[in-house]
Amino acid sequence: ISGTRDRDNMLHLQHSWTPNIDHLAEFGVKLTQHVSAASLCTPSRAAFLTGRYPVRSGMVSSIGHRVLQWTGASGGLPTNETTFAKILKEKGYATGLIGKWHLGLNCESASDHCHHPLHHGFDYFYGMPFSMMGDCARWELSEKRVNLEQKLNFLFQVLALVALTLAAGKLVHLISISWMPVIWSALLAVLLLTTSCFVGALIVHADCFLMRNHTITEQPMRFQRVTPLILQEVESFLKRNKLRPFLLFVSFLHVHIPLITTKNFLGKSAHGLYGDNVEEMDWMVGQILDALDMEGLTNSTLVYFTSDHGGSLENQFGNTQYGGWNGIYKGGKGMGGWEGGIRVPGIFRWPGLLPAGRVIGDPTSLMDVFPTVVQLAGGEVPQDRVIDGRDLLPLLLGTAQHSDHEFLMHYCERFLHAARWHQRDRGTLWKVHFVTPVFQPEGAGACYGRKVCPCSGEKVVHHDPPLLFDLSRDPSEAHVLTPASEPLFYQVMERVQQAVREHQQTLSPVPLQLDRLGNLWRPWLQPCCGPFPLCWCLREDDPQ
Repeated sequence: ISGTRDRDNMLHLQHSWTPNIDHLAEFGVKLTQHVSAASLCTPSRAAFLTGRYPVRSGMVSSIGHRVLQWTGASGGLPTNETTFAKILKEKGYATGLIGKWHLGLNCESASDHCHHPLHHGFDYFYGMPFSMMGDCARWELSEKRVNLEQKLNFLFQVLALVALTLAAGKLVHLISISWMPVIWSALLAVLLLTTSCFVGALIVHADCFLMRNHTITEQPMRFQRVTPLILQEVESFLKRNKLRPFLLFVSFLHVHIPLITTKNFLGKSAHGLYGDNVEEMDWMVGQILDALDMEGLTNSTLVYFTSDHGGSLENQFGNTQYGGWNGIYKGGKGMGGWEGGIRVPGIFRWPGLLPAGRVIGDPTSLMDVFPTVVQLAGGEVPQDRVIDGRDLLPLLLGTAQHSDHEFLMHYCERFLHAARWHQRDRGTLWKVHFVTPVFQPEGAGACYGRKVCPCSGEKVVHHDPPLLFDLSRDPSEAHVLTPASEPLFYQVMERVQQAVREHQQTLSPVPLQLDRLGNLWRPWLQPCCGPFPLCWCLREDDPQ
């Protein structure tokens, strides 16, 4: 009876026409202080599924690898982590994931599927095991293609220069060597040049494909087919499972570069391609809600709509913004502390049970979904590990006045950047920043010229004393409070730092899945629907 709706990188558009999402909010419960546990997709999704800060599961990095970089990498959601899907499956629920995964695939071979959704409690999967990205369409905004091409071209030039120098030296008798070093240098240079010419196509085949359970169905994926295929899969799942309890996680590929949009929505929005993409996603939300109605499931289904992080300000090309915007909130995707990176929509709808139109301003987290759906399904929250999420049902129903979160921690990779304290007796929401990124250029609101802001190193500032904001009066984090302007400054700092110390005492060392060893491409882990490297197939017909 529980369905979740996730959208990647949804922007806070004041004027975008999103009637279906608006309808959900109007007839559901809206959470206005809803935050993700990370400001990028891989760690945020890990926290959402496990109810735990990603630093606990190791779904973070310490060297700048913020998300999984390749489908053929060995990192991923560890097998000893428990997702809410796994618990609901044990309670007899049909569990499905349709859309994006991006939490790893294989460990030791291309078919062990140790990180696959089916290994983490889902009994059905259809979608991308990786993530939609600009490189899937050889877009002007590139995640890794351009960087790889530049490195390969540089190495080609070095080896070509070596080959020419050795050949010239041998021909004029300045050096006495055999021709073998010359030949090998020239061959390697040609290989590097050839690879740089084809690296874009290799990335498309390696990362941009669709799977049904363990089988690759399209490699590479055909973009105009994806939206109707996703909707067809959702409708099919609902038809198959309408007579039994089910959990369906629909993880949209939309609102993420390259903003793949079908012809019906191109040019329709006043907000350009990004707005077109948002409006198509909103239409998809409506189609899914209509499917629930058609199957008579609306009144028995809890629907949850959210995002895994804020809009990406750095996804900008020329004068066009492709990554969204975050309204009044400072910062964006990739910034571990600023509200623009972690403040996300939160809507719950359950007709007849949850009061329509209720608005909750207490701090809540994506991690709260874990204990909420587990307990709704009659399961037990694991007692052998720390669960950071809190059951939301009393708050949603109105039987509890306040969220169970007094403190929430905000990480950037494995580094704690900020913390918030809900001082309930005063009705105040304090935010303390220990570390913030240095915006580029100076005075800008993001790290333009980079993909995302860094979490550590020379491009961050460690604040002493930390920055203090009162989010209840200053949600834009525009006015830094000081001992001169805030009488409770030292009291707040001491209480928050005490909470941080107590939190850190609950952490245990774990392998970091996104560090270099777990985040390198390994050919033997690369999923391929033909003999590697001939990874090409189209095994299913067009959607009906």
